[in-house]
Amino acid sequence: MNKNLASMSTRLIVTVTFVLMVSMNVLANALPLNGRLTGEISDLYGNLFAPAGITFAIWGVIYLLLGSHVLYQWGFFHRRGHLDGGLLSRIGTLFSLSSVANTFWIFAWHYDFIWLSALLIIIILAILIAINQTLVSLELTRREELLLRLPFSVYFGWITVATVANITAWLVSIEWSGFGLSEPVWAVVIIAVAAAIGTVTMLRNRDIAYGLVLIWAFIGIVIKHTSDAGFAGNYPAVIVTTTACLAVFVASEAVIVWRKRPRRA
Repeated sequence: MNKNLASMSTRLIVTVTFVLMVSMNVLANALPLNGRLTGEISDLYGNLFAPAGITFAIWGVIYLLLGSHVLYQWGFFHRRGHLDGGLLSRIGTLFSLSSVANTFWIFAWHYDFIWLSALLIIIILAILIAINQTLVSLELTRREELLLRLPFSVYFGWITVATVANITAWLVSIEWSGFGLSEPVWAVVIIAVAAAIGTVTMLRNRDIAYGLVLIWAFIGIVIKHTSDAGFAGNYPAVIVTTTACLAVFVASEAVIVWRKRPRRA
């Protein structure tokens, strides 16, 4: 047995749960599940944080990256290195749990169990935090950065935003009053808090890919608020706040690039 590979049982579970997750996400819209598209349910719980529909195209990138990681678990693109199979098994086990939670999320979302979908996405977020904290503490080769860290950085970045959006949708579903504050005020607060959490995370982990995902998501929010198909500029405070957050993200990415630059001897 190659000691640099995860156990056979882990590789099988990783593969099965990944295929199940992708299949259910595809079938949810192809059938569609419960007679409704995933995006249609989002529209039922419309809020000022949700980004434009085009933003969700990132799922295709996420699935491709995660698929490359599954192949890596099987030894493809793999070279003997300092990472042992035990580490890959732990990452694979956590990844499998996130795939199962993602699969159940689809059912919860499509059958209007919004509270359950929010709980499941928080579980996915917690798992991805654990995976990323494990990987960020390691000295990785370029190949390992590409096939181990990158897939989970991108996934983590998107789930960070999706968690906020899902919780916001749940609050809409229970007709939360917002303690008397207006929806635009809460949108500004939520966007600012999400941006602060994201900025701290990307800087602490020195994670360029994570930051790029946040930039993509927040551009989607701006598009939604400025386009005629969206809110047509009716909430300028939200647009200004989101744009300011984008500037912070870009500045943070520049700081990360500067910190990662090669040092002269």
